[in-house]
Amino acid sequence: MPPAKKRPRSHDPVKIRAAVLAQFGNVREAVRELTAEQLARPAHLGDWTVRELAAHVTMAVESVSRNIDRPEPGKRELALLDWPFATADRAGDIAADCRELAEANPDLDALFARTGERLAERLATASDERLLDARTGAMSLGDHLVTRTVELVVHTDDLNRAVPGLDIPFDRQALAACTRLLADALAVKAPGASTEVRIPPYAVVQCVAGPRHTRGTPPNVVETDPLTWIRLATGRTEWKAALEDAKVSASGERADLGGLLPLMG
Repeated sequence: MPPAKKRPRSHDPVKIRAAVLAQFGNVREAVRELTAEQLARPAHLGDWTVRELAAHVTMAVESVSRNIDRPEPGKRELALLDWPFATADRAGDIAADCRELAEANPDLDALFARTGERLAERLATASDERLLDARTGAMSLGDHLVTRTVELVVHTDDLNRAVPGLDIPFDRQALAACTRLLADALAVKAPGASTEVRIPPYAVVQCVAGPRHTRGTPPNVVETDPLTWIRLATGRTEWKAALEDAKVSASGERADLGGLLPLMG
């Protein structure tokens, strides 16, 4: 796991809390309207169905409440910028757990309702500095909530692509936080200042070792939109395909990010 040497940008905890609740609500409203046939469709994530993917969304949010209820660990183990690189080790366990959860909860809306109520109740009294014993390592509640914006935004996009016409909206703050965290993770993985990665309107980071740019137009520039960036960072889209589809522009000899992506699986 690359060490998180880069100091993480600050995230407004009030906005992050609101973003998590809003995006979870957006997903719940959409899932409530899905038919049995739509829920049985493949999610194009391994062998998951849309139902199992929806159940996973509740798991991602329930982790906040569950860990608030557990004893607080003695020390922090994970910085926010370490988190994207720590997720792959848990993928197998998560897949099995979400399949079991989907089977045990045929009424998905009731599951979403219970999960949302528990989250709102726990967040009403919990401090952002409280440590949580998360699967990936002990981290603060505030940091863990930022990681929930990634889970919610990524899986909102997964659901939209799995069910034609679903079109779940993205909360702007959730999309911004997700984009920024994954952009900052790239700068951790490839430290340097020779390449500028632009993801308007949310993020600009410098990365990749080489001659440092100081003024004028950078010699190496990558630019893309937030959803394309998120798909690249999480392995939903390949670098070469994004270039061929003109979803990414890349100029300069150090602008090829294909060998650095994805950042998380």
